[in-house]
Amino acid sequence: MLNLRRAIREQARQAPWIVSIYRTDTGKKYAMAISGVVLLLFVLGHMIGNLHVFEGAHGATFRIDEYGEGLRDLGEPLFPRTLVLWAFLRIPLAAAFLIHIHAAFALTRSNRSARETKYQSPRDYLAARYASRTMRWSGVIVLLFLAWHLADLTVGVEAVNPEFVRGSVYHNLVSSLSRWPVWTLYVVAQVALAFHIWHGAWSLFQSLGINNPRFNRFRRTFAHAFATVVVAGFLSVPVGVALDIVS
Repeated sequence: MLNLRRAIREQARQAPWIVSIYRTDTGKKYAMAISGVVLLLFVLGHMIGNLHVFEGAHGATFRIDEYGEGLRDLGEPLFPRTLVLWAFLRIPLAAAFLIHIHAAFALTRSNRSARETKYQSPRDYLAARYASRTMRWSGVIVLLFLAWHLADLTVGVEAVNPEFVRGSVYHNLVSSLSRWPVWTLYVVAQVALAFHIWHGAWSLFQSLGINNPRFNRFRRTFAHAFATVVVAGFLSVPVGVALDIVS
């Protein structure tokens, strides 16, 4: 009986293989890179969607309002309204965010507890420290802005956006960015996002094992180009509001 109980306890301790892999630093790096790819694709798609604001109105409806309604109608009439949006976009994105944040936090703790290698040059050490610190503070700023952004334009918390109208994406966006504190917050958050994307797009190749000197120039070009395009697209909206192009 004692051996049976011990066997049951031992079996309970055995985690699924994917959990066992994630418990290693290598597994966390892969999880962080893969979730990072998912988030980069989301950020790119979200930026492109935001550009509908410059199309103005089609009849009595703004194009960006049609875009927002179209996301909620994905899969109809085969699936109930918003089911596809939640099942294939919002829930996977939330999971990717949580995995990305947890892996980053766990790897940071692991790196702090590890000893510095003797063969590491001061220059490499300073570069690594700079990249690590930049990723940390930019990630925190982006995370805090995300919470504000959801309260402002998705949930419609009155204390955050008192003029929020559900379903009126154009109105909510313009009314929010017409307030200079929110406008400034948005711009600062996009600058932090630029740094985060820049370092993230560069390092994810290394995390996935793609670290050949022949590809380093491509990695650098891709990181710069992707960060520039995405952030320029996001910043075009508050700039458009400030210049009354979007009003």
